[in-house]
Amino acid sequence: MRYALYLPNLGQFADVRALADLASEAEQVGWDGFFIWDHIQFGRDTLAADPWVALAAIAMRTERIRIGALITPLPRRRPWKLARETATLDRLSGGRLIVGVGSGDDSFGEYGTFGEAVDNKTHAAQLDEGLAVLTGLWSGQPFSYAGQHYTVRDALFLPPPIQSPRIPIWVAGIWPHKAPLRRAARWDGLCPIAEGRTVSPEEVHEMLTSTMQQRTTDAPFDVAVPGSVGNRAPAEAAQLLKAYADAGVTWWQEGFLPKDTLDDVHKRIQQGPPTF
Repeated sequence: MRYALYLPNLGQFADVRALADLASEAEQVGWDGFFIWDHIQFGRDTLAADPWVALAAIAMRTERIRIGALITPLPRRRPWKLARETATLDRLSGGRLIVGVGSGDDSFGEYGTFGEAVDNKTHAAQLDEGLAVLTGLWSGQPFSYAGQHYTVRDALFLPPPIQSPRIPIWVAGIWPHKAPLRRAARWDGLCPIAEGRTVSPEEVHEMLTSTMQQRTTDAPFDVAVPGSVGNRAPAEAAQLLKAYADAGVTWWQEGFLPKDTLDDVHKRIQQGPPTF
């Protein structure tokens, strides 16, 4: 299992230079990844930073760790704009980007405030079409697409990303919904989520079992779970992490909230990645 930090792009973490400093520190200490949220607003008075600008700064300050935004609600982004941003960032980082996607919702007005559709059924359809467009444009070959929500006519995006066959795509799924698991089975990873809490090892096992039953390839498949073990006793943390590893988790993401501080993250980084 690999270990990452998982930070908001909000509050004190809207300081892009501070995020880049923390990512550099995490790499030096031995963490494997550094991921950030993708929100454009989070309540009326909350500070926010653009995740892609932040990730560019992080890429410039690191050399080894994997980076990415988890989770990007693809329906509220133009897939061709995201394709250009992610291909550029993959090249800037030397092929270290992971793209996490989901449909998102309108809990913080990130659709409705801007006149976008707010229903989940529309978002799910946009997500599937958006993934087809995103990966088609990554191909480096002429690409056309005609869907209900998106149309692309003979586009050619060069240069393509460094990673082959593509930048890894992880799909978010909220237990117990099954449609996101079917979607994840077509891509490279699953980000299991439970509403308002950390998904349990037992839930991860059920979600992964359902997903793998629908896989049509034996290519590697990641499972990334956010949570917190830094405040637990070492033996308790080790037991919990082993349960997640046994359930199939390949990435543990030590998570923080907008109410946390830069110093909280600094202290956790210096504790080093968890072990079991």
